[in-house]
Amino acid sequence: MVGWSEYPTHTVNSVMLKRRSFNQWLLSLPALGLLTSSQTLASQSRVLMKTIPASGQQIPAVGMGTWITFDHHPERVDLTQYVEILEAFFAGGGQMIDSSPMYGFAQQLLGATLPKVSQADSLFAATKVWVPGQQRGREQMQQSINLWGTESMDLMHVHNMLDWQAHWPTLNEWKNQGRIKYTGITTSHGRRHTDLLRFLQEQAVDFVQFTYNIHDREAEQRLLPLAQERGVAVVINRPFQGGGLFARVTNKPLPPWAAEIQCHNWSQFFLKFIISHPAVTCAIPATSQLSHMQENMLALQGDMPDSAMREAMIEYYQSVV
Repeated sequence: MVGWSEYPTHTVNSVMLKRRSFNQWLLSLPALGLLTSSQTLASQSRVLMKTIPASGQQIPAVGMGTWITFDHHPERVDLTQYVEILEAFFAGGGQMIDSSPMYGFAQQLLGATLPKVSQADSLFAATKVWVPGQQRGREQMQQSINLWGTESMDLMHVHNMLDWQAHWPTLNEWKNQGRIKYTGITTSHGRRHTDLLRFLQEQAVDFVQFTYNIHDREAEQRLLPLAQERGVAVVINRPFQGGGLFARVTNKPLPPWAAEIQCHNWSQFFLKFIISHPAVTCAIPATSQLSHMQENMLALQGDMPDSAMREAMIEYYQSVV
């Protein structure tokens, strides 16, 4: 972790230029096809790993969401674009891919593209059950496994807490059977926090997923501390506020000191703010652009802000929006 107090208030221009030039060169490699499976972006530098409290397993702190971006029928699109995105994701050190039956054709598209990706053996597969009724939930979960083309799922969430009382016995049963490795529950858009807090207090669960970003920080008050106290891994959805954060900082410069934690664009700034929180396990930004995926994955590398710098990041963001 980098301490805010350790840095001067200015950064030497020549150093910034060298870092930016190197960063641009590194980003260009996957697009040019210059990285092989044994010479990946992740091999260039250590990536930030976080521990899943339930097991001690470690996963990279940046994953990938599929809401909207992967909602395309695989027979009606050119799969090349999505294979390249997944290649860049795994090359950058990523593992967790998050989806849901709610996301239209996303799971079907994943099932069609993952076999074409050379590094997909490191996949941490996460999906959700999103239907009322226990039997329908069982059928939907099995369908998801079939669509992904996996034998089991690493993580099964109850999506937006929908009929969780009916699904929770099934999730625990399937976990005991080895059909899923971890259980989880989600909410999004800052909704149902009170219900989620009560759930975390009363139920044994491995993962929880909710919204948190530099603009939407309600989770800092109770959800993040409670998850950390209860030993629950935290997955963060909407890390860019569905793209809203970028709209807020259009044509706004990063602070000069952002280069000291290797942030060369706003996506890395926003992601490092999230994944540096001690209670956060993984953030899952979604994108359908190769260059954006490469930018996102570089947030796993380099120094992370400490608590003092995180406060400075908040203050700077609030000063420009």
